[in-house]
Amino acid sequence: MTTTRTTTRTTTRTDPMSQTPGETAERTTEGTAPASDTPPDAERLRRWRMVLGADSADSTGRTLTGQDAAMDGALDALYGGGAGKKPNGRGVGGRSAGLGASAPSVARWLGDIRTYFPSSVVQVMQRDAIDRLGLSALLLEPEMLEAVEPDVHLVGTLLSLNKAMPETTKETARAVVRKVVEDLERRLESRTRTTLTGALDRSARISRPRHRDIDWDRTIRANLKNYLTLPAPDAATTAGETRATPTGTVVPERLIGYGRSSRSAKKDIVLCVDQSGSMAASVVHASVFGAVLASMRTLSTRLVVFDTAVVDLTDQLDDPVDVLFGTQLGGGTDINRALAYCQSRITRPADTVVVLISDLYEGGIRDEMLKRVAAMKASGVQFVTLLALSDEGAPAYDHEHAAALGALGVPAFACTPDLFPDVMAAAIEKRPLPIPDKEYQP
Repeated sequence: MTTTRTTTRTTTRTDPMSQTPGETAERTTEGTAPASDTPPDAERLRRWRMVLGADSADSTGRTLTGQDAAMDGALDALYGGGAGKKPNGRGVGGRSAGLGASAPSVARWLGDIRTYFPSSVVQVMQRDAIDRLGLSALLLEPEMLEAVEPDVHLVGTLLSLNKAMPETTKETARAVVRKVVEDLERRLESRTRTTLTGALDRSARISRPRHRDIDWDRTIRANLKNYLTLPAPDAATTAGETRATPTGTVVPERLIGYGRSSRSAKKDIVLCVDQSGSMAASVVHASVFGAVLASMRTLSTRLVVFDTAVVDLTDQLDDPVDVLFGTQLGGGTDINRALAYCQSRITRPADTVVVLISDLYEGGIRDEMLKRVAAMKASGVQFVTLLALSDEGAPAYDHEHAAALGALGVPAFACTPDLFPDVMAAAIEKRPLPIPDKEYQP
């Protein structure tokens, strides 16, 4: 039994070894008998049988029935062939798993797992089916796309198949992608707008503010040189009291205040996104954020995607689905060439934020790339490097290039979609970035 199979199985059930003999085990599926109706030892064996799969039937002595048997069959169809499974679903030892390379059988299986397992588990199993059984080609069939559970990873797979996709499938594929994009927009748009609107207002400083618009923190820091020590009050006459200490005050000769909202763009944002195959989830999230940023009047947003070529998708930012289908996942990487294009489009360096989203595996000229980043920073550009923009955990990246950027004062770190608004707000206000784990920096 493979590790992948055991791991996936355990995500759907409580660990059987965590049950004590007198403890009632909670069942995880509907339509099966309550655990309290089963003797504790028998329930533990049932759970072990469910975790370990059909190969453990003899050792556990358990026979599954009802929905337990259906769930086990769905798992066995994907994981039952072990590591030796071939793409057509047949193991090298002669044992055949339950998924053949045909759309009807896979579509039925997709329907089964959506019935028996929660959405998060379904998405894991779908990814495993695509990877283990070579089912990418089946995603080009409309009936398959209608059966899958849409998620960011599936969108990445569809985008990688975009050029090979027949016309009969493209509309269905766009519907799947749009469902994921709309879900991301609902989750991310409100907070992004709120966070960045506040940051834009705070980043516009004026020297003659009204009282309610005074930025007291910056005003005090700017006037510390005007600190005056005041005379100490008379000593207290009551016995046992200590003499009062002198006090002081800051004379605010220069007031600094928040600017008022303006219809003109206050900041220029350039999203420079690596579209190599490993960056699929980052491309999806960057496209959604690009559309959100482009909808804010006080921001001028440019979206550039690249591999060895550079494509400017700014004119498509009103629809992130169009943006995504304008990308081409896979291929090489030329970061230097992409940054050269972005640099040529910068007209207000002091009011520009460049966000490079890449794993930094450079196929171009490394030294030229670093010189270009240094030149942009010297001109006043706020430069941010994100090794990933996704929820996938620690990414693979080029440590040497990340360290070189860090030496230039450009920290490189992975960023989750939920943290991205805070990172952008900090960059707009020119304050330290909220790096999630400083120990993770190269």
